[in-house]
Amino acid sequence: MPTTPEGFQSRLSRIRADLVQQGRRVQAMLEAAGEALMARDVTKAREVVAQDDQIDKVDVEIERACVTLLTDACHDGANLGPDDVRAALTAVKINNEMERIADEAVTIAESAGSLAASNQSLPDTFNVMANSVVGILRDVCTAYDRGDTRLAKIVLQSQDTAAAFKRAIVRDAERRIHAGSLDVDAAFVLQELATTLERIADHCTNVAEQVIYSSTGAIVRHLEGHWVEVGQKPKAP
Repeated sequence: MPTTPEGFQSRLSRIRADLVQQGRRVQAMLEAAGEALMARDVTKAREVVAQDDQIDKVDVEIERACVTLLTDACHDGANLGPDDVRAALTAVKINNEMERIADEAVTIAESAGSLAASNQSLPDTFNVMANSVVGILRDVCTAYDRGDTRLAKIVLQSQDTAAAFKRAIVRDAERRIHAGSLDVDAAFVLQELATTLERIADHCTNVAEQVIYSSTGAIVRHLEGHWVEVGQKPKAP
């Protein structure tokens, strides 16, 4: 059967629903990874790592569905509008970002064992950063589900917040090393964990960019410390 605009929308809606579910799955995985790390629960950490296979499976299914949808539409000469094309293209990109966030969650979970062996405590700033990043992921999943550009723009601002958290954690680690209350190996693990959380926040802002593009056609980038539409000069602070 030829691909009609209505048929395209129906198939795209199913892809979007699958992608929203994948986002929630990744969110739950990240939350579990954080809990395993905080509790130094190696068993729970292994369960998180095992979930990555399901994430990868769905990732491939969604990408194939998007490619097949666009291929069928081109083959059948479907009369699609720019909104339709943007929605399909952004689904592919967001799907990829979710898979990468899941990989970062695995990295966090795998650190539970080394943290337990070091018997070092995590600073309060790290716990706050971890909870903040989970919240950022939750918000960007909601923004995509609802097509909420206002919420997506709020997520964009989180990139600087995550970077500030990381700087504070690194400074605290340096202070504790000099004071003799933190060994170098544990400090390295802590820095790597903070970097991982920062990368997750970066992936979330990438998703937020795609939510805005899909909904409005606007391309936003982080230039000179500000989020702007490409081709426009950043506003003065």
